[in-house]
Amino acid sequence: MDADRISDGTGLPVEEVVLANGMRFLLLERTGAPTVSFVVHVGVGSIHDPPGQTGVSHFLEHLLFKGTTTIGTTDVALERIHMDAMDAVHDSIVQEGVMPSAGPGVVERLQARLEALEDSARAYVIPNEYDQILTSHGARGPNATTGYEATTYYVSLPSNRAKLWFVLESDRMRSPVLREFHTERRVIMEERRLRTETSAPALLSATYYGAAFTDHPYGVPPIGYAEDLLRLSRREVEAHHQRYYGPGQTTIAIVGRFEADSAAVWAERYFGTIERRGAAPPAPPPEGVQVEPRRVETRYDAGPAIRIGWKVPSGLAPESPALQVLANLLVGSTDARLHRRLVIDDRIAASVFAGTGPGRLHPGLFTIQAIPIAPHAPEDVEAAIYSELDRLRRVPPTDGELRRVRRALLAAEVRRLASAEGLAFQLASSQAAWGDWRETFRLQERMRAVGRDEIARVLDVYFRPEGRTVAILRPAEEP
Repeated sequence: MDADRISDGTGLPVEEVVLANGMRFLLLERTGAPTVSFVVHVGVGSIHDPPGQTGVSHFLEHLLFKGTTTIGTTDVALERIHMDAMDAVHDSIVQEGVMPSAGPGVVERLQARLEALEDSARAYVIPNEYDQILTSHGARGPNATTGYEATTYYVSLPSNRAKLWFVLESDRMRSPVLREFHTERRVIMEERRLRTETSAPALLSATYYGAAFTDHPYGVPPIGYAEDLLRLSRREVEAHHQRYYGPGQTTIAIVGRFEADSAAVWAERYFGTIERRGAAPPAPPPEGVQVEPRRVETRYDAGPAIRIGWKVPSGLAPESPALQVLANLLVGSTDARLHRRLVIDDRIAASVFAGTGPGRLHPGLFTIQAIPIAPHAPEDVEAAIYSELDRLRRVPPTDGELRRVRRALLAAEVRRLASAEGLAFQLASSQAAWGDWRETFRLQERMRAVGRDEIARVLDVYFRPEGRTVAILRPAEEP
């Protein structure tokens, strides 16, 4: 096999298995530690949450760890009776909240009734049994994450326990039970308070994306809005699962020390009988053209920060490699232009970051974020950022700067190839986004080929004031 193609990733001996129901497996055997990493990529994220049900994809992710008809319960039939009763009480709570009709104290009494039913249902629940089975067999993980465009489940197991994953994961896909629903809602609400409502970076992020995206759901935090989470019903979450969690939306990457032939047999045996269902989620509404700069502020008991973003094409667009290289030219090392200007030379910022996001399937933002150092204000840092971008237009990157970026990109690629779990993530996400697991490696090749002309073009086309959004975080006590 061509050594260069192996070193850049496109020649990796990945075996592809596609089942009749549309589920796709990417199998990559590796030598080394006797472990196997499993990554399940489902092409459903928060941008696919229906209006009024923000947070449903993230809620579903939590609930899929609660077990199935055979795991996590001592009697699923009796458990379902209690779940139906709890759901009926919750429907009444929602109705009273929207249209109160029975006088004061009704919601409080209904809430007490719901909690009593939850206590009764716990008699049939085996808490965290799914996780306990995995961890008792040496699993590392198991965990999941819900992003804007996909939900990903992952775990690593000893090689001699690989078959266990096929048994457990196929059962979870086929017959999940969304138990402990109302208890988990409180967990998610607390997570929202800790990570969104009382986190300065998260507040700035929500303010920033909310101002930049007024039509596209990139403007909605993946965890959802509190009022939607409080209203969300088990029926709606189950419907979301049935509608979009079909085999055709699922890509599974398995990387590590295992036998691909055995894995292919297990894939067919355990997943092949899952019915083909659901459809690809509909495309979200496009963001309208931004015709003037936007500026927003938020306050919190924390130090100041600033985010500046310019509208750019999706991560699948031809301009994407040049935008990634631009980010590296600005902040990719201590010698990068923005880092040197703000942090080392002028000493007006403690840190600076640049990159594209929040997703890659739809047009997004090229973001520069910085933390000012007192007594410098966010506006001082903002002016320096604009000045440095103008200088980059006048003084194109040197051959030495571009070589530095190319070396950094090559080192990052080598690091990705060294990690089984990281490589599994990359294979699955690349296959889902581009329809080819090799494409993410080809993107690296295109990034290494970017030159001065491409950098100049993206600066000229996209870094215009009318497409810019600025969000500033100020301390709460600042006048």
